[in-house]
Amino acid sequence: MDERAHSRAGGDRKLMASRSARRASAFVEKSIHSLLETADYAARAERRAESRGLLQRLDPRSKLVGILLLIFAVVFSRALWPIALVFAAAVALALGSGIRLRAVAVSIWIPALLFTGAIALPSVFVVEHGGRSAAFLVSRSLTCATLSALLVFSTPWPALLKALRALRVPAIAVAMLGMTYRYLFSILDIARDMMESRRSRTVGALSGAEQRRIAAASAGVLLSRSVQLSREVHLAMLSRGYRGEAFTLEERRMRPRDWTSLALFAGFAALVTGFGR
Repeated sequence: MDERAHSRAGGDRKLMASRSARRASAFVEKSIHSLLETADYAARAERRAESRGLLQRLDPRSKLVGILLLIFAVVFSRALWPIALVFAAAVALALGSGIRLRAVAVSIWIPALLFTGAIALPSVFVVEHGGRSAAFLVSRSLTCATLSALLVFSTPWPALLKALRALRVPAIAVAMLGMTYRYLFSILDIARDMMESRRSRTVGALSGAEQRRIAAASAGVLLSRSVQLSREVHLAMLSRGYRGEAFTLEERRMRPRDWTSLALFAGFAALVTGFGR
């Protein structure tokens, strides 16, 4: 009886380890598929940035500077109602630019509320006047995230990188942002193909140790392929004339409406800063 119980316990442990390994593998696959869905969403957002909305018609430099001024005004505001005013203005700009509020809510508002809410919730019960501090944290993060989303959703990525260079952001930092955005999803696509090919060649359930061994080997292969891809891309860029500075086919010039919008952004930010003291 003792031998049977011991054998049954050993079998149960193996079964539980196998189930745990399958759950971990399914979690990794779901994470990769979720990130690839984010890539599709980013592609749709980039197409939306090329439409003819209110913010899309403005020069990226004026939008970048104006939204940065509003973000600074929100961060330094000591009153809640100016922050709420900026948030309402951001929502109005999103509607005028053809940006769906549902997309902003799913990608920005819900994650920001969950993240900052988890941070701010303990202060409500621990710190004196914790409710006010939590309200400031949540409102500031939500408003700043919404303003940043407006900039990204209304500006093509190459034009946004060009605007960053106009503000004297180092060329190496801009190049790293551009390459990360472009090739991160390619690496995820390679990882998904590797997992699908492994699954198609696997017969039966694998043990937990075998699952971990395969996951470590796959990570090593993926790292090697990413390094190889980076070398090939760098050589291709050098052969096409890249010397550290990125150029776009469309050279933009600040027009009167761009200067006017920049002045409106600056005036509104100054108003918010003044009332937020």
